Amino acid sequence: MVQETTPTILNLPIGLSATGMRQEFDSLGNVEVPANHYWGAQTQRSLIHFDIGHDKMPKEVYHAYGYVKKAAAIVNTQAGRLPAWKGKLIEQVADEVISGQLDGEFPLYVWQTGSGTQSNMNVNEVISNRCIQLVGGTLGAQEPIHPNDHVNMGQSSNDTFPTAMHIAAYKMATEKTIPALTRLRDALDTKSKQWANIVKIGRTHLEDATPLTVGQEWSGYVGALDDAISDVTYATQGLLQVAMGGTAVGTGLNSPVGFGDEVAATLSQLTGFTIKTADNKFTAQGTLDRMVRAHAALKTAAVSLFKIANDMRWLGSGPRTGLMEITFPSNEPGSSIMPGKVNPTQAEAMLMVCIQIMGSDVAVQMGGAEGNFELNAFRPVIISNYLHSALIMADMCDHFREFMIEGAVLNEAQLKSNIDRSVMMVTALSPVIGYDKASHIAHYAIDKDLTLKEAALANGVDEALFDKVVVPINMTRPGSADIANTPAKS
Repeated sequence: MVQETTPTILNLPIGLSATGMRQEFDSLGNVEVPANHYWGAQTQRSLIHFDIGHDKMPKEVYHAYGYVKKAAAIVNTQAGRLPAWKGKLIEQVADEVISGQLDGEFPLYVWQTGSGTQSNMNVNEVISNRCIQLVGGTLGAQEPIHPNDHVNMGQSSNDTFPTAMHIAAYKMATEKTIPALTRLRDALDTKSKQWANIVKIGRTHLEDATPLTVGQEWSGYVGALDDAISDVTYATQGLLQVAMGGTAVGTGLNSPVGFGDEVAATLSQLTGFTIKTADNKFTAQGTLDRMVRAHAALKTAAVSLFKIANDMRWLGSGPRTGLMEITFPSNEPGSSIMPGKVNPTQAEAMLMVCIQIMGSDVAVQMGGAEGNFELNAFRPVIISNYLHSALIMADMCDHFREFMIEGAVLNEAQLKSNIDRSVMMVTALSPVIGYDKASHIAHYAIDKDLTLKEAALANGVDEALFDKVVVPINMTRPGSADIANTPAKS
């Protein structure tokens, strides 16, 4: 083995002042790349062949890749496979990747090879050339830090890309999505407790039903988000198993024995997440089922959020001819032609976000189902959709909470009016006077445009009995009124 001289590591800021193009090369030959960027031949080929739309690979994937490359460099250095100075230099540049300082060097589109190879090589090339710059070398020479031999040592795109996917997805979910869902849940819970004893008319099939309290109604929203948070948290935990160590097809060829375990342990130290290498590498690389489950949990949460937001825009409809039960903050004018109009914009935005997430879940499902043999080749579209869903859900929950829920005010006069006018309060009388008579009273009230009490008295119900039995707050609890010693008039 030739003994390499340790070079001086220069303290150079990120950036290249060169202009024009420079020559880079890969196994297919020479490629011209912009001289003011760190990427190499394979990245440039991808830019040429996959310049499709505006959908760029999310930067979160590259930040996660920084952790992967740093962990691999640490493990390879500790094992003596990588000279210490090379390992430390790769670590240094990997930190620049993790922190986002090199984001401008990752220009690739989502629409690329389904394994994510081009993004992996994008990272390898950028780290290699930045390292070369820091030792005063010639960019594109691929020495003394080679993108494959050193940065990618013991690795394959087929195990590193799904590992980066899992790290990026877990980080997004735990740092943004779950906290935002929890903040919204807590805001709803505060309102539920605040309005615990305020009675309103319930609705089933969009028709009047028996009463409940506003607090009870909103506790339903809280419970839905409790379930959603639990589901997202559980599904997200599955992402802590990663594919590292499987290399090309799951066998671990060209990866030292124990490499996957060692890298996973190092990733745990670097990220603070409890990461372990997958028990079955063939599952981890041939499928992306854990990503599918994780996004399905987001989809289910979106279903709950859709129901909540839709209820809010119904409950706040008006201001004169709608339900008018709740007044929400007026955030912006609602019409270019109707002066004074204010719309439930946060609720509408939430509904659109939820629809987008539901649609994205179809893409993730189909991508997950398309794993063939030892490789799922739909990784970029799956991680792109997951990160997009997790981010817009997080942002939308915070906006919905801040600009709609926290400022909500009950229209108690409208709630009382609805109680007074409702004929479904007759349900409390049914055990006393019988279903048929109670039904007759309800229809009589509607036909004659009477209050329920007026209709009941007109049909022989004693006023004292009515006042004892038809008590709105009592109808919000299990059981019925004690009427054993209060006979009804025949």
